[in-house]
Amino acid sequence: MERINSKHNQQIKAVKKLTTTKGRKQAQQYLLESWHLVQAALEAVPAADVVMIYATDDQYLEHGADLTGRPVTLISTAVAQELGETMTPQGIFLVCKLPNPAQTPDYRGAWLLLDQVQDPGNIGTMVRTADAAGFSGVAFGKGTASPFNGKVLRAMQGSQFHLQMVETDLEELVVQFHDHQRPVYGTELNPQAVNYREVQPQTDFALIMGNEGNGMDPTLLQQTTKNLYIPITGQAESLNVAIAAAVIMFRIKAN
Repeated sequence: MERINSKHNQQIKAVKKLTTTKGRKQAQQYLLESWHLVQAALEAVPAADVVMIYATDDQYLEHGADLTGRPVTLISTAVAQELGETMTPQGIFLVCKLPNPAQTPDYRGAWLLLDQVQDPGNIGTMVRTADAAGFSGVAFGKGTASPFNGKVLRAMQGSQFHLQMVETDLEELVVQFHDHQRPVYGTELNPQAVNYREVQPQTDFALIMGNEGNGMDPTLLQQTTKNLYIPITGQAESLNVAIAAAVIMFRIKAN
């Protein structure tokens, strides 16, 4: 089993580049950090997509039995600190191939569409909520943070492996949903919007959540079947986008 002790090792430098959008695109790989995410990936992705697992001695001692038959390289604590994006890295990482970008969504079931949502915490909360509510997939539109960004990966906590995940142009995707006779709901507070409670629970639809500060793109708002709002009876001006998404998802998704 190979061992790498220096953070200046060329292989480690290459892995470190996976923390950037450019590096991921060039290598067609991404990096997962922490045993929770590594374990979730090993259970979900094809074995051929696992490029390499990097683990400190402590992590290999603890999880080595679960890594049998997988490619593993031991690393020093210094290397783990170099690769880690958290304050105190656990010391275990997985390099995985990026999924095929040409993947065509399955238009059945409920879908969450993210329009220019940028905060990793909000994205993670919405993806986990979509998972909990029984959604089929999540589409990341232009301007939305990448699902392979380290902060986003950690915020999703493995729920990304339970859903279809695509990066796409939402305007084109909405057209496809309409072509498949699926309603598409937007979210906006305006005179034409409908109280979300008036929408009957259903199984096949798309729900768009917009940017934290600016809301949905005006073009997308014109493409929707209906735009929904959540009535606020207290004195708060608005709801966090992830909270609003959770309220609507659990309301309109049929069990």
